[in-house]
Amino acid sequence: MLIDFFFTLKDAKIPVTIREFLTLLEALERGVVTQSLDDFYYLARLALVKDEAHYDRFDRAFALYFKGIETAIGGKEAIPLDWLMQRMKRELTDEQRAALEKFGYDRLMDRLAALLKEQKERHEGGSKWIGTGGTSPFGHGGTNPEGIRIGGKGGDRTAVKVWEQRAYRDYDSDKELGTRNIKVALRRLRRFARTGAAEELALDQTIRATANNAGWLDLRMQPERRNNVKVLMLFDVGGSMDDHVERMEELFSAAKAEFKNMDFFYFHNCVYDHLWRNNRRRNAERFPTQDVLRKYPPDTKLIFVGDATMSPYEILQPGGSVEYNNPEAGATWLGRFTHAFPKFAWLNPEPEPYWQYRQSIAIVRQLMNDRMYPVTLDGLERAMRALAK
Repeated sequence: MLIDFFFTLKDAKIPVTIREFLTLLEALERGVVTQSLDDFYYLARLALVKDEAHYDRFDRAFALYFKGIETAIGGKEAIPLDWLMQRMKRELTDEQRAALEKFGYDRLMDRLAALLKEQKERHEGGSKWIGTGGTSPFGHGGTNPEGIRIGGKGGDRTAVKVWEQRAYRDYDSDKELGTRNIKVALRRLRRFARTGAAEELALDQTIRATANNAGWLDLRMQPERRNNVKVLMLFDVGGSMDDHVERMEELFSAAKAEFKNMDFFYFHNCVYDHLWRNNRRRNAERFPTQDVLRKYPPDTKLIFVGDATMSPYEILQPGGSVEYNNPEAGATWLGRFTHAFPKFAWLNPEPEPYWQYRQSIAIVRQLMNDRMYPVTLDGLERAMRALAK
């Protein structure tokens, strides 16, 4: 049976190998997990999936291959779609909400199994059956302090289990990113070192020193291990970038969390002779670009973030800026940045298929030596690999 499962994973483009498959079979032979489909799922994912980016594909392949098997072993039966169609929602008083009982996880699962055998029709607004809009622990669209959500969207966030939930659905490489996903990708650009004051217990050194000291405790301290990669990020703001504000906020938040040695500036469309850090005071607090180029060491990782969507004149011509009469062309400043910081990349939030229709994107890609990457999980990981070389 599991041989077909192996080929199902291969068909889903999950890079699983024979060695990993044999590891899974050996674990099953040794009884590492119980005879539970949930336990087998986690064991199989642990043994067969090497990259979190493939969790979503694994979930889909697993659900496809094992669809219906839990019915045969006394697990999940199919629930008719019309049972899950919500038409009403009861409004409860605070006293009514407080009176609702929590079953506990084991009782919930046992009660659900019993209802699946007993229930024969759709139910709505009640307190017992699988349905919608009521106080039953099973279904959706209602109110209960602890239940199992089946179908529909979450509301009060009190479900202890979600029927057929795919928890990693955003991890696939062609999906747009959220803050957590971005952090996972940015971690590929890491170089750890112990710097600063010795404030962390060095356990191995302490054990060795204590043993050498005839058992008398000899504490040894060491500096905290930190990611010492230096990052300079330049963000395009305003104009067409307003369409990407939410994703840029996620990227900025994730980068600030992952890179302790990070600095940033803003620009509009293309970099010219000044940058800024506060968009509200962009005209009052400007930083000369030449000073920025001199301030940071050459091993700084430079990351431009922008859609590169503008008039070609804004890149190629002096005075081409839409805001003021810039003395030098944006291409000149881009060249200075890439010369000062050999490790550079451009992250573009525009979907990659659209790039071919933007002349300005083609120009910027050429100036960036083709180091432009989409803001997807795969694109971000490729950018981090390029910066880490």
